[in-house]
Amino acid sequence: MIYEIRTYDLKPGAIPQAEEAFAEALPHREKYSPIAAFWHTDIGPLNQIIHVWGYKDLAEREEIRGAAGKDPNWPPKITPGNILNMNSEIWTPAPFMKPLGGDQALGGVYEMRTYTYEPGSIPELLKRWEEALPEREKYSPLAAGMYTEFGGLNRWLHIWPYKDLNHRAEVRATKIKGWPSGAPGRVRQENKIVIPAAFSPMH
Repeated sequence: MIYEIRTYDLKPGAIPQAEEAFAEALPHREKYSPIAAFWHTDIGPLNQIIHVWGYKDLAEREEIRGAAGKDPNWPPKITPGNILNMNSEIWTPAPFMKPLGGDQALGGVYEMRTYTYEPGSIPELLKRWEEALPEREKYSPLAAGMYTEFGGLNRWLHIWPYKDLNHRAEVRATKIKGWPSGAPGRVRQENKIVIPAAFSPMH
């Protein structure tokens, strides 16, 4: 299983129209495969929409995207000129990660944290996370834990849902046995707070 995370940078004020266009076009796209999640940024890099698609492998991704690209109702009719940049990344889920999508009501806000590590760190990171995660998930579930296979390598993405920002603050202030977990060699950290669209399966 792989996940493609597509991030679009939009002009200020363009998110409502973009989400409306996605909502209208999505039933046509989901004839080929379901969307796993759709969010827009609220804290961090602003004016971004993020949509996630799961595939069995790269061959299935190519096949499905080719078929969907021939559909007259796809891609969404976002106002021309409102997309400033488009970025696509392929991520491999950790062995302990539950699948994304499937109508999961986990929280009103999600935090996406991306860490970059020195080469060779990911196997040890996965081992330590698998050991520590059960205790951490007593406070909020892990929505996703994935590492990169293409593009910027040695990156680890973990996504956490919370009821709201107060809930996030409470959980992050709690001293949890064995947490935070990780591995030696962490060299960079980034995060963003994202809000699920009304049509997102992850909400």
